[in-house]
Amino acid sequence: MREHGGNLDLAQQRFGGRAEDWIDLSTGINRLPYPVGEVSARAWNALPSRAEIESLHQAAQHAYGTSAPLVAMGGAQAAIQLLPQLAPAGRARILAPTYNEYAGVLSIAGWDVQEVGELDALAGADLAVVVNPNNPDGRRFAPKDLLALLPRVGRLVIDESFADAAPQLSLASEADRPGLLVLRSFGKFYGLAGLRLGFALGNAADIAKLAAASGPWPVSGAAIAIGCRALRDDAWAEATSARLARDCARLDDIVQSQGWRLVGGAPLFRLYETPDALAAQEKLARSQIWSRVFAKEPAWLRLGLPGSEAEWTRLAEALAR
Repeated sequence: MREHGGNLDLAQQRFGGRAEDWIDLSTGINRLPYPVGEVSARAWNALPSRAEIESLHQAAQHAYGTSAPLVAMGGAQAAIQLLPQLAPAGRARILAPTYNEYAGVLSIAGWDVQEVGELDALAGADLAVVVNPNNPDGRRFAPKDLLALLPRVGRLVIDESFADAAPQLSLASEADRPGLLVLRSFGKFYGLAGLRLGFALGNAADIAKLAAASGPWPVSGAAIAIGCRALRDDAWAEATSARLARDCARLDDIVQSQGWRLVGGAPLFRLYETPDALAAQEKLARSQIWSRVFAKEPAWLRLGLPGSEAEWTRLAEALAR
């Protein structure tokens, strides 16, 4: 399995404790999730109808401000797994460092994969991938710059898994352009990663291929019910975006005492340069707070945002020790 956050089982093996004892800040998942509320019995015991799936699609179009065709899938990861089916294997270029599943999935499917460090270096690729804002360093790219790249590549995939609280970055409204595919994650911003829900937005031909490959029931009845409710709750989304902005600044202030340098981040995580990330991770783990380190960048430590005030207090006390 490729390196990821959320590997709390490893933390438990090394440092003990039950899963519920830990504050898992190794992911970029909102720790104050959307209030699920009641879910009908039908959502659990009946196959989703086409009308119900279409209602979810409409809710996503509302949330993302687009009329472009889209398809619901089992998380953005499900869309990544299907990317190789959109075209014959060729040259893929990925703006890196970034989420490592793209390189892995495309390589296994026979693509010639190259990781590059600048946007212009993606030109000439049959498939180009940009995560915006980027994970883990938070790099951001203006929509006009991404659209300028579009005619220079065969297909441009923009992963907007962390864009819910940064809508000014989104290309969702332009997703029906030929050659453009936008991926969105539901679980991160809404804090419901276990629901496994995401969307691919693009031109009609690409979305039809992805929908056919996903099968007749790509998401669960519970995901449809909760997704429809959450994606239309504009007040919750607006309040959450404002809170996340405040919490990013709050976390940066707390870690200043450690002498860590802010590398970057998105509204759901921060990336810091430390003298020794493994040592910093172990220090936090002794207080049962889990963080993310990177094998290729031994100074980098990524922290998600605490949720409750109790979590903020535990983090501040762990750093102060």
